[in-house]
Amino acid sequence: MKYLITGANGQLGQELQKLLHERELDFVAFDSNQLNITDREAVLAVFKQVQPDVVLHAAAYTKVDLAEDQGHELNWQVNVNGTKNVADASELYDAKLVAVSTDYVFDGTNGEDYLETDPVNPKNAYGRAKLAGELAVTESHANAYIIRTSWVFGEFGNNFVYTMQRLAATHPKLTVVNDQLGRPTWTRTLAEFMLHLVNVQAAYGTYHLSNDGTATWFDFAREILKDTKVEMAPVTSAEFPQKAYRPKHSVMSLDKAKATGFEILNWCEALDMFLKD
Repeated sequence: MKYLITGANGQLGQELQKLLHERELDFVAFDSNQLNITDREAVLAVFKQVQPDVVLHAAAYTKVDLAEDQGHELNWQVNVNGTKNVADASELYDAKLVAVSTDYVFDGTNGEDYLETDPVNPKNAYGRAKLAGELAVTESHANAYIIRTSWVFGEFGNNFVYTMQRLAATHPKLTVVNDQLGRPTWTRTLAEFMLHLVNVQAAYGTYHLSNDGTATWFDFAREILKDTKVEMAPVTSAEFPQKAYRPKHSVMSLDKAKATGFEILNWCEALDMFLKD
């Protein structure tokens, strides 16, 4: 099979390339300079040339706070219009599509783990765009998997792990939000699950995927910095205001993902493996 990766320079796109290289799979990868997914004709031309069997759609606008104002238009163009172009091209050229979405499609008011079938209610611009992207995938009628994920970290790009390490190197004390609960996700785990769904020919549809276990951002930071001497203090979201709304409880159920036979590491194990690498 031939794989096509969008968003090749992003943290997930680079992780996917690394994984496909390791597995000696045939793929082509395009970054935003090589393929502007908001350009419908360009997307169709690439699909016509490549004739992919599987599309790993990792391209996204992920600046959650900027999406509220100066990045609002770009957020919508990439996460909605761009995703629609990729989904329509996948359907036209009979390629399986694996698209990535977010826990931010939920409002975070549910006290239980969110199921794939639970009502959505995004409360920030990023979440609204990603949900519209999900709908574009569904409406394209492509053979598609939509994977909602959360709190992504990994080797490539900027993420919470690198931010905490950088701050710990220059500050004797850090304050971290302790009233938002979710599941961290290692890009390696997410990339492996994307391939897993295709390999086992899982039923098309929406899946939730992160590493197992739950954490607050404070818990996550404390585990990241457990071997350092930096002092850490928990704070509330109100003490650390941000432009975009963050769900207080965005823990998503992993039962459907596990039912496909995919084994999911606890987030602490995944973090340890990542840090050792």
